[in-house]
Amino acid sequence: MKYTTKAAAKSTVKITIKFDAQEWKDAQYQAYVKTRGKFAINGFRKGKAPKNVIENVYGKSVFYEDALNTLFGDNYGKIIEKEAKKFTVVGDPEASVDKLDDEGVTLVAVVPVKPEVKISSYKGMKIKQIAYTVNDADVDAEIARLLDRNARKVEVTDRAAQNGDTVNIDFCGSIAGVKFDGGEAQGYDLVLGSGSFIPGFEDQVVGMSIGESKDVNVTFPENYQAEELKGKPAVFAVKLNAISGKELPELTDEFVKDATGSETVAAYKEKTKAKLQEQADRRSNDATENSILDAIAANTEVEIPQAMIETEIDAQVQRFEYQLMYQGLKLQEYLDFLKTTMEEFRKNFAEQAEKNVKNQLIISHLIAEENIVATEEEVDAKVAAQAAEVEKTAEEYKKNMDPRQFDYIRNDIIVTKLFNFLKENNEMFVEESK
Repeated sequence: MKYTTKAAAKSTVKITIKFDAQEWKDAQYQAYVKTRGKFAINGFRKGKAPKNVIENVYGKSVFYEDALNTLFGDNYGKIIEKEAKKFTVVGDPEASVDKLDDEGVTLVAVVPVKPEVKISSYKGMKIKQIAYTVNDADVDAEIARLLDRNARKVEVTDRAAQNGDTVNIDFCGSIAGVKFDGGEAQGYDLVLGSGSFIPGFEDQVVGMSIGESKDVNVTFPENYQAEELKGKPAVFAVKLNAISGKELPELTDEFVKDATGSETVAAYKEKTKAKLQEQADRRSNDATENSILDAIAANTEVEIPQAMIETEIDAQVQRFEYQLMYQGLKLQEYLDFLKTTMEEFRKNFAEQAEKNVKNQLIISHLIAEENIVATEEEVDAKVAAQAAEVEKTAEEYKKNMDPRQFDYIRNDIIVTKLFNFLKENNEMFVEESK
């Protein structure tokens, strides 16, 4: 077997593999030995017919496919391993037969490989640094959510319904005077302002009093899931049976201690602001790192093979599928609801996937360029910090660690060091955001 490699278009490598006449003959014999048991030939027990007899009955090429698969399967991996220093394969090969006769076989494999990254500049640039700040209004909003979570539902009898109330209603919908499926219910609890019903419905229930009936006029959205209702005007006969409002607890030291464990309102506010600022700092750091990558990407040339983009799309679709599972949904059900195909759905991720792959390639290139590594001391320190968070010694914590966790920690340290390097070697100017 002899082979050659040659750089091809779109970050691929063309591997040409030549097998001589004897190698081709041997491969066909291997295919014969492997598959002869499935051939039934008159005058021979099954699996005992000679190779030439089977070829005479089924054709000379009867063993070609299995022989070709054997030649490729036995040699492709060895070639890739041997050429590992020259290129890194990032996807499956596209194999084809270039030549086939009694003189031998020539196979061609076009393989997607990790592309060359050319960065014209990544130091000495002026790059936007994002800073998210926390103010008193943010703390007040968090307190409002705390009070709302601990609110008591109370019956309302002395006023009309308003946003935020839970109303109990009977309703019956019709289009051009004809009722439609799913448009009728009795004793239905609806939170006004929640957006649970089609646009305009809840707004018209606001202001109704207990015992009042009225017609609510709405139009179904053009993208409504029921085909027969899309864009249709409808009338709902609505009767309001009851109103429930929320009674918020008083913000006192006693309430805060019971609800959160903080001793006083002031202490809770201080703790809340610190927690929100910690979250804001993480957002700031992520946004700044994206800003750095955007600036470098603008100075980067790289030809990304489609195989890498498809792999990233696979990962994004899988993450989306997991999110649906937490909501009790299946991806196919979701696609059926949207009336779309998987192929069309995947297109939604293509642009972001390409950007993600480009950023990953930039990070990998710069780590190698600047020879950034994680020392064992740095890894041990990170492990010790994680162990302390769960009140264990580093030795105890390590016993239950998967090797992949060490890889993750090591990679996290390296990437953090890279971005620290980039921040130090570029002019960062602050832009505050909310």
